[in-house]
Amino acid sequence: MTITPETLLAHGDEGTLWPADARDASNWPDLEVAYRDALEVRALREKRGEKPVGFKIGFTNRTIWERYGVFAPIWGTVWDSTLTRGGAEGELSLARLSQPRLEPEVVFGIRATPSRSPTLEGLFECIDWLAPGFEVVQSHCEAWKFSAPETVADSGLHGRLLVGRQTPVRDLADSGEALDKLLAACRVRLMQGDQRKDEGQGANVLDGPLHALLYFVEELQQNPGAPELKPGDLVTTGTWTDAWPVEPGQQWRADFDAPIPSLAVRFV
Repeated sequence: MTITPETLLAHGDEGTLWPADARDASNWPDLEVAYRDALEVRALREKRGEKPVGFKIGFTNRTIWERYGVFAPIWGTVWDSTLTRGGAEGELSLARLSQPRLEPEVVFGIRATPSRSPTLEGLFECIDWLAPGFEVVQSHCEAWKFSAPETVADSGLHGRLLVGRQTPVRDLADSGEALDKLLAACRVRLMQGDQRKDEGQGANVLDGPLHALLYFVEELQQNPGAPELKPGDLVTTGTWTDAWPVEPGQQWRADFDAPIPSLAVRFV
C-alpha cells in the first residue's frame, strides 16, 4: 500500500497511526525520496494557508541514536500553526498529536541567510537571538518504531514548539567560538513537577547547538528543492535529553545552566 503526501497530511491532521500494512519500505527506499514527499506535504500545508516559520533538526543527540535506530540528523518544517512563543512558561495543546514526547532544546533566531560553505563564525553573524525551547515530537508509527526515511516523511516528527525568552546572542558571546563553547558546556535538568526525569548537556547535540545548526545549513543547501533559510526564520536544534512521553494535565520544566533561562510548560 502506498502512502501518498495526501495520506501523510491526513494522518497528521487526525493524529492517527499509519496502518501497519502501509509501512512498506518501497514507500521511501531512501532519504531522498522521503524528503521529496515531506516537501510535497509542506506544499499542501502552504496551499491551505499555513505559513512556515522555520525548521526543526531531529536526531542530533548521539546518545539516543541506538535507542531509536536512527543514526544521523534529520530536519522538518515548523509552522505558524505549531509554534507558541512564551516567556518563562507557556501552555501547549496535545490534541490530535500521535504518541507525543517532549524534548528540551535551544532555538536560534536567524537574521541573515547563511553563505554557501558556512563556518561557525559565519553562522554566528547570521544569528539574532537564542532561546530555550520545548519541542513536542510525535510519531505516526506504532510504539515509536521506525526507519530513518519514515521519520523524514513523517514531517521530521514535529508536533509543537514552545519558544521561551529570547536573548540576543551578542549579549552572550562575541564570536562563534565563544558561543559554541558556552552552549556545549551548558547543562539542562528536565523536571516533571518536582521530579527530575533526565539531564543532558549541549555537547550532546553534535558537539553543541551551533554545530547542529552548521550541519543543518549544509544539508539544506544540498537538498534539491529545499527552501532557503531566511531572515526571521527560527531553528530548533535538537533535544539535549531523551524524548519523554507527555499527557494533558502534566507540567514540565527545563532548568538550563545560566545564562540560558529556564522554561516551563503546561499540557492541555
